[in-house]
Amino acid sequence: MALRHAVLATLLDGEYSGYQLAKLFDVGVSNFWYAAPQQLYSELTKLEDAGLISGREVVQQGRPNKRVFLVTEVGIDELASFAASSGKPLLLRDDLAVKVHAVDLLDPAPVIAQLHERAVEAAAKLEVFERALVHMRGDLDEESFLRQSDRIGPYLTGLAGCRLERQMRDWCLSTAQTLGERATQPHSGGKAS
Repeated sequence: MALRHAVLATLLDGEYSGYQLAKLFDVGVSNFWYAAPQQLYSELTKLEDAGLISGREVVQQGRPNKRVFLVTEVGIDELASFAASSGKPLLLRDDLAVKVHAVDLLDPAPVIAQLHERAVEAAAKLEVFERALVHMRGDLDEESFLRQSDRIGPYLTGLAGCRLERQMRDWCLSTAQTLGERATQPHSGGKAS
């Protein structure tokens, strides 16, 4: 997947400025695609040049004018083509996982501290995703929302974000506990056979 597809998918919900798009990425898209605001602004220019989105200037009183963007039919065709293509498996690149992988030959204290920090971050992101899901559902319970809503894609990816952050939080806490317990107990240090 390219950033273009994540931007196009996000713009399906309405007409947004680059600033609004960056905020939407922070809340709803960051669990499956990270992009810095500068990357988003650059991508908006490329998408507009390619005719995948259209932009217009909005005149604002007392503030600078802004450009807002909307997906074009060509952009929807691009998303349809992307959706029909085979997906690639999830690639995980996580420096903390590398540190845990190597922890047997390291001082575990800094790794344990970082696991606790990551658990706090994951819990905070989980809370954001959960609030966003409640906001999307409105007065409906989840089952009714999924059955009745016209657009459930953002909700389903939000559910995935909740599950990932919950799993990350739980893994960090249990891994920190295991490493902490091992640090206080003598062990053979030998490899399992």
